Amino acid sequence: MINKFEEFKIFFLKFIENKKNDYHPLVWINGKPKIGKNVYIGGFSEINAKGGKINIGNNCDIASFVSINVADSHLKTIKIKNKIAKKNIKIENNVFIGSHSVILGGTIIKKNSVIAAGTVLRGEIVPEYSLAIGNPAKIKKKYYKKYDKTQLTEYKKKVFSKN
Repeated sequence: MINKFEEFKIFFLKFIENKKNDYHPLVWINGKPKIGKNVYIGGFSEINAKGGKINIGNNCDIASFVSINVADSHLKTIKIKNKIAKKNIKIENNVFIGSHSVILGGTIIKKNSVIAAGTVLRGEIVPEYSLAIGNPAKIKKKYYKKYDKTQLTEYKKKVFSKN
């Protein structure tokens, strides 16, 4: 027997251009993005790889209401260009993307970085262990580097050694 949620999901998916996915029925995935293992994608998020490439690494946490989109149609809309611009996006392992963030084409987010809620990235390169925040985005390079596991292990050895 089908429950009310499953019934709604079937009904809803009939009326939108969306494929069934492993994340949430209200996550829109277009094109063929490569999504790693152990990735969470919250409801009402969009991953649009139509006409471009999106690579999302392992162990990423993408909150609700996030847009990751290779396409930019504004110059076509205002008749400056004839085609929609499309640029690839790369998100490496262990990246957190906060709610209501926008990741646009050309953006590269390196491993172990955090994108704060509401941040808009327009093709920036976010170095590993960094924090990106705001619109326009400000990038605090290596902000989380002090939390690197290797450094923490060495620190613990020094602090807790029996000398």
